[in-house]
Amino acid sequence: MNTPQAPQLRILTGMHEISPNDWNALAGTQPFLQHAFLHALETSAAVCDDSGWLPQHLTLWQEQRLVAALPLYAKSHSYGEYVFDWAWADAYQRNGLAYYPKLLSAIPFTPVTGQRLLVADACYRIPLVQAALAHAKNLGASSFHCLFPVEADAQALAEAGLMLRSGVQFHWVNQGFTCFDDYLAAMSHDKRKKIKQERRRVKESGVSFRQLTGAQIRAEDWDFFNTCYANTYRQHRSTPYLNLDFFQRLGDVLPDNVMLVIATQNGRDIAAALNFYDQTTLYGRYWGTLAYSPALHFETCYYQAIEFCIARGIHLFEGGAQGEHKLARGFLPVETVSAHWLAHPRFAQAVETFLEREALGVAHYIGELNERNPFKSPAPPGSPD
Repeated sequence: MNTPQAPQLRILTGMHEISPNDWNALAGTQPFLQHAFLHALETSAAVCDDSGWLPQHLTLWQEQRLVAALPLYAKSHSYGEYVFDWAWADAYQRNGLAYYPKLLSAIPFTPVTGQRLLVADACYRIPLVQAALAHAKNLGASSFHCLFPVEADAQALAEAGLMLRSGVQFHWVNQGFTCFDDYLAAMSHDKRKKIKQERRRVKESGVSFRQLTGAQIRAEDWDFFNTCYANTYRQHRSTPYLNLDFFQRLGDVLPDNVMLVIATQNGRDIAAALNFYDQTTLYGRYWGTLAYSPALHFETCYYQAIEFCIARGIHLFEGGAQGEHKLARGFLPVETVSAHWLAHPRFAQAVETFLEREALGVAHYIGELNERNPFKSPAPPGSPD
């Protein structure tokens, strides 16, 4: 009986080095894991060495068959991650050590939980993590981080010796609502009244909305969205991560996974929000505005998306990172996970102690949030596993 050979490691410097069919066979259906999404990030130069995201995708092969893959980047900063390790980097610097480069497995600029260890069989999870740690050591990287993995991946990462870190997001769950009023009826009186007031203020200010998907999104719509997106970054004195080229490419390669909300006031488009979706989940991602209007953000980013979920029978709406204000609008707290390995033993021990304390604080915070549940009793169940 022949013993199967250990899989061969290949490190890819870009998604152009692998067949979309090979990658997608392991990636599942989530839009952000698709070859087309990751490739669009690279070809639009949103993700590249100059932007501080150098692709180092790990792949394992049995002869000519791809059996495991890990989206991976060498980072020269910690922007665009949504799991904050700036204090760790500062501690390294104050002790005369270099924190960058570090290795990061994540979807750039996208704090969405999903598969990270893309495997044809569960037996490849641990070898894939071990390959990532070996690559970090070979590069002389300070650390390896995996952000927002699903539970099975998080367990494998912990088994391989990584430290787990807890975080909080807010997700909206569709309890089989037939319309927006049906959803409101499930909420407590004061929260229901607040949402109705916000929606009424938007309507009275003369703002209307259109929801565009697929081929309905024209080139001028992408151009308008990008203008709004970039303007909002400028207002916060920041540089946008993404660009028009990226958004236009998405319209071409993932037309069945994008939904664009455009707000119009007195015949003039004034705001837009870009969402992604699949059969089960809507992901709220990016938004921007050119003019102020009361409650415009809540309607454009949340209530229009909730209406879309109800109309399409989509079960879950992930509204993005952070945002305690989402609780009053029907989004419930959900614990998220990241995994971390630091090469320096003393810093690793210090971070492990910090994470133990932080986890207790996160658990307490989620408990406090649940006490302020916006729904009538008994509350609807939280996010699915």
